[in-house]
Parts: sequence; structure tokens; C-alpha cells
Amino acid sequence: MSRISLEQANVLIVAAFVKGGELGLKPLTIAVLDAGGHLIALQRQDGASTHRAQIAIGKAAGALALGVSSRRIGEMAAERPTFIAALGPIFPQGIVPAAGGIILTGPDGAPIGAVGVTGDTSDNDEACALAGAEAAGLKAQ
Repeated sequence: MSRISLEQANVLIVAAFVKGGELGLKPLTIAVLDAGGHLIALQRQDGASTHRAQIAIGKAAGALALGVSSRRIGEMAAERPTFIAALGPIFPQGIVPAAGGIILTGPDGAPIGAVGVTGDTSDNDEACALAGAEAAGLKAQ
């Protein structure tokens, strides 16, 4: 079974920050979790607003818990708002139904973790998550 190393998590975070800089984004916060939802790495850029760590973790953890990206969870929230709203209190790390959280897979296609990015628009957060995953040699589901 594959897993995300701390080195890969750090490469992912740096590359996502670089992408955010190229796009001129607001300060970002990025969390990388392993397949069990345990935090591997988290970094918050200077000037990032408060509670961004919890939002980044919630995007990644929600994706892992439901097996879909946080973008898809946002779509599910529009389709079934009561169901998604009910999950927040029962998910220990929360759930954030907005783009920016993606599942990361190993060579066999099985989930090995997730990344959550927050700080700018959800679309921009997701672009940074994808750029970071690619730079770290990880596949996004």
C-alpha cells in the first residue's frame, strides 16, 4: 500500500504556494492528510485569515470521508442540503462543501490521502491543490 510521505506533502505545499503566487492569490492555507485522515503537514501563509487551518482540514477530510472531491460535496449540498448539513457535527474534522479539497491516489488508484487548500476563491484553491499534487508526483481522483 502506498502512502504520502512528509517530503511529498511538503513538495505539494510549496508547489501550491508557488501556483498561488503566480496567480496573485490571497494568502493560502494548505493541509495534507493521510488516508486515515491524520494530518501530515499544514502551512499557513503570512496574512492568511483566521480559522483557515480548520477550513483546509475540513475540505480534505470531507473529501476522504465521502470519497469525492470537496467540489463534488458542494454539488451534493445543493442537491441534498439536509444530508450534507447533517454530516458536519458527526465528522470529527468537519466538512467543507466547496472546491479546494481533492483525494490523492497511489499507483493502484486507491486513496492514499487528501489535500485541502483555502484562502482565495474555491476554484483558485482547487487549481493550487491540483498543481501541488502534480508537482509531488501524486494523482488526483
